[in-house]
Amino acid sequence: MSPRQFTLDLLRPPTPSLDNFVPGVNGAAVAALRDALCGHGPPFIHLWGAAGSGRSHLLAAVQPTVMQAEQGGAQPPVPGFSATQRLYVVDDVHRLDSAQQAALFVLQDAVRQHIGTFLVTAADLPPAQLRLRDDVRTRLAWGLVFALHPIAEADQAAALLAYARARGARVDEELVPYMLTRLPRDMRTLVAVLDALDAYALARQRALTVPLLREWLQQGQT
Repeated sequence: MSPRQFTLDLLRPPTPSLDNFVPGVNGAAVAALRDALCGHGPPFIHLWGAAGSGRSHLLAAVQPTVMQAEQGGAQPPVPGFSATQRLYVVDDVHRLDSAQQAALFVLQDAVRQHIGTFLVTAADLPPAQLRLRDDVRTRLAWGLVFALHPIAEADQAAALLAYARARGARVDEELVPYMLTRLPRDMRTLVAVLDALDAYALARQRALTVPLLREWLQQGQT
């Protein structure tokens, strides 16, 4: 079995969190979400970007029901308002039908009226370009709007190295380029490998190096 296939079989996708999202140039969006989780900032945040830009990861990071819905759960596309809930998310706003858009308008109005409540939405386009009801589209633009940009392959090495070092890992500079030539180049998989390898290294009080990665992969294949 190749290291590439072994890695795919070995690793379960990590639960999305703000900590395991590699921000690249999207740091301001992550900071705004952290503020919302702490009860600070404007009530509306809209994230937009192409598939693979990380918008669903970020929504699932702040509201786990998004991940449940993606895995086949019965979560409605637009949640109802509850006096006990402080943060709501609606993914793929561009896919909402007329009834769901009406439900989103009701939720937007309720969030606006309750201080300390937040609504995070995501779509493939900025609010002004979405084909939605005018009143819904207008409210999407009332708060913070962030364009999410996927990390270019040329920037992946630097972003992954910064991610690992920010977590306190001792990383040999040759490790990440080696990973990029031998493993799938999607950021979720690469982050999962770094996290798993870091745990393996900590247990052995070793730095993250190419020989350690080979050893870890070899142990998983035996």
